[in-house]
Amino acid sequence: MVSAEDEKELTLIDHLVELRDRILKSVSAILLLFLGLFYWANDIYIYVAGPLLAALPEGSTMIAIDPTSPFFAPFKLTFYVSFLLAAPYILFQTWSFIAPGLYKNEKTLAIPLFISSVVLFYGGLAFARYILFGIVFRFFISVAPEGIQVAPDISSFLSFALAIFFAFGIAFEIPIAVFLCIWAGLAEPDSLAQKRPYVVVGCFVVAMLLTPPDPFTQSMLALPMWALFELGILAGRLSRKRQKEEENEEEQASNQ
Repeated sequence: MVSAEDEKELTLIDHLVELRDRILKSVSAILLLFLGLFYWANDIYIYVAGPLLAALPEGSTMIAIDPTSPFFAPFKLTFYVSFLLAAPYILFQTWSFIAPGLYKNEKTLAIPLFISSVVLFYGGLAFARYILFGIVFRFFISVAPEGIQVAPDISSFLSFALAIFFAFGIAFEIPIAVFLCIWAGLAEPDSLAQKRPYVVVGCFVVAMLLTPPDPFTQSMLALPMWALFELGILAGRLSRKRQKEEENEEEQASNQ
């Protein structure tokens, strides 16, 4: 006969086995995408570097200081692209693992948040690639001293691009974080709105830590972060209003 303690131990083992299986599935998805994309590694690199190449003066090109850079830079970028493309599947595996332990109302909320977080993260990447890169690279190349030939190193550009992509992808999740704080009762929309001056300063501090040390790029990250914070407050106000309406309806139903 199996004791309660043995049942608990078996349940824990089952959870660990399930977690292992889901991690293996996530890693397999990344590897499959990487193997499928590796043939186009150079094309992917050229696509990401497109705004910089377009901003370079006529006759200028990117250079490779390290002899191994022409191979490893596209290789590294392709791996990160594979991870980003697999992110929804990885989040799905994470959701499938934790969903059985959630209440019904938590599951109802988690699905829109899951979709929104994926869309916002990709939105941050798109903002960096299609808006920020073109503005930033044109600005820096235009202020180069006379007589200086601008020829960026491909590895240095890759480090810059990955840092910007990561910073903007995470920054665009701010509305989700603000909404969850309000929904969980950790903060009220009005109290967060009153802290707006501190939030603005905090956005610039975070941008300073996540982006290269220049005020222009930092502002391009800090200002969207502030706007997304305001969007999170708005979503929190709407959610809190809906919660109060549901509570009033339940109270009226109980009185009847």
